[in-house]
This record gives sequence, structure tokens and C-alpha cells, in this order.
Amino acid sequence: MAIDKKFLDQLVNVTSRAAVASSYLVGKKDKIAADKAAVDSMRSNLNNLDIQGQIVIGEGELDEAPMLYIGEKLGTNKGPEFDIAVDPLEGTNFAANNLPGALSVIAIAEKNNLFKAPETYMEKISTKVNEKNVIDLDYTVKQNISNLSDYLNKNPESLTACIMDRPRHKEIIDELNKLKVNLKLITDGDVSGALLVTEEKYNVDIFLGTGGGPEGVLAAAALDAFNCNFQGRFLFKTEEDKARAKKMGIKDLTKKYELNEIVTGDSIFCATGITSGDLVAGIKIQDSDFVSETLVTHKSSGLKKVIKLKQKVK
Repeated sequence: MAIDKKFLDQLVNVTSRAAVASSYLVGKKDKIAADKAAVDSMRSNLNNLDIQGQIVIGEGELDEAPMLYIGEKLGTNKGPEFDIAVDPLEGTNFAANNLPGALSVIAIAEKNNLFKAPETYMEKISTKVNEKNVIDLDYTVKQNISNLSDYLNKNPESLTACIMDRPRHKEIIDELNKLKVNLKLITDGDVSGALLVTEEKYNVDIFLGTGGGPEGVLAAAALDAFNCNFQGRFLFKTEEDKARAKKMGIKDLTKKYELNEIVTGDSIFCATGITSGDLVAGIKIQDSDFVSETLVTHKSSGLKKVIKLKQKVK
């Protein structure tokens, strides 16, 4: 069943307002305050929607986060039932230091259609190529690059891989360098990094590496609308992590998840820029108005576009 288009405008307003709230703290060196501003705004505006929503990806467990915690019910308790995944401020360091790429992000799907991901790491790989067996988490870096090179009819030297610049990725980065693949190294922004494979204008052929599991689910909602390829596998470091995952219903802790196992049915994804980045421009405040840019996808209608809005600052 399709999600009503009326929720597109409503959710764009939710992420735009959260982005504006956080924008006042851009460059103030206080990522906690910038995040709290986005969280407060997003929660308040979601509660005004005529939905029966429940957070499946949020700010943490109930004992870790007083608002937008996993399991929290949002909305007026009227209207359709939705799973909600949020990252009110993706790129907290970007916002605190006035660096490019801070976003306010939300995804919704019908109830029980968004994967309830634990707060743990996830191995990820994504590409625009949707053919089976071209890329795979179980392949070596060399095999993935070779397959992608053959499929796209490009030399490895013409491919660009996006990966987070982290010590844990040294082996992958070394291998990509050996293959002479171009690198786009990102310091933060797990969701936006994965989305750079969606359009040719971003000049990224493959996203890979280990990042946040919840961010993987958020990215998957948008990648699904773009008909991209995505795989994820959770990495559990402690027995406590494993116990929490089992409590959430994850039986096979080593399972490789395909995109259609992470998000099913119809979905809406919105990502509003707080500071300007590759995907969208940041918030601009002009007197009593603000201008926002939001990347929006709606799977059932095929909508995939950047929406620019000018609204009054309330």
C-alpha cells in the first residue's frame, strides 16, 4: 500500500524545521547543543502529525535518550501506522565546526517495514549498479572493483570509491590505492556518503566500509527509491551487543542483509541540509525567513528530487 503524498510536505517541514533549529548553533563548538536543538524540534513537529508513529531508529534506547528513543510513539494517534527512522543531526561535528555536510534526516515506512537496527557497527557496500553478483560484501575489494570496472566498462583508475577516513579502513584504503581507484574520503556523514552513488553528478561509483548500523537503515530507505544496490552486515563487538541484538529479534548475528530485507514496501526519505554539502545546500536565514534544501524520495510515486523551500521562521 502506498503512503499518501500529503506526508511528503509534512515530513519536509519536519526536517527543515529541525535543520533551522540546529543552524543557530552551527560553528559554536557545541555538538551536543546543536543535536538537542534538532531533536527537540523534530520531536515536537512529528507529534503534530496525524499519524500513529513509532521510532525504530532513533537517539538510542529509552535509558540513553529522553526523546526520540527507540520504541517512542509519536503523532496524534490518528491516521496510518508508521515506522520512523531519524537522525535529527547527522554530522554533529560538521555542525559544531561549521563544516560541509550536516543534515537532518528522517525516513518512514508502513508499520513493520523498516528494519529495527541495533546501535552497533555495520559493514556496508552500495552502488548504483543493481545487477546481482556485481558487488558483494563477501567479495574481496579487488573482486568488487574488478566486477564493477567490467560492468561499467571503465578502468579501475576511472572509478571513484567513497569511504570514511578511519584507521579501521586502512587495509581497504591501501587496497584501493594499489588498484589506483580514486578515493573520496569522508570524515563523518555515514548516510550522505552512501547516497553519493545515487546520481552520476556526484561522481562516486561505490561506497564501502564500516559505519553505524542505524545510519545504514536510513540510507537504505533512499537507496531503495533510487533502485540502487546495498548490502549490510552487523558487527557485534561485545556480548552485551549480541544480547541486545537477540532481544531485538536478530537470530543470525552474521547475516548479510539485502536492501529489500532492510526496507520493504513504500517509504519516504527526507534529508535537509544544515550546512551545505554534496547532496543539498545548508540553511540560509534572511530576516524572518529561512531557505532550505531537502533531498526527498517517495518510492511508490518515483519522486527523487531536491525541494527548495522558503518559509517563515516561527
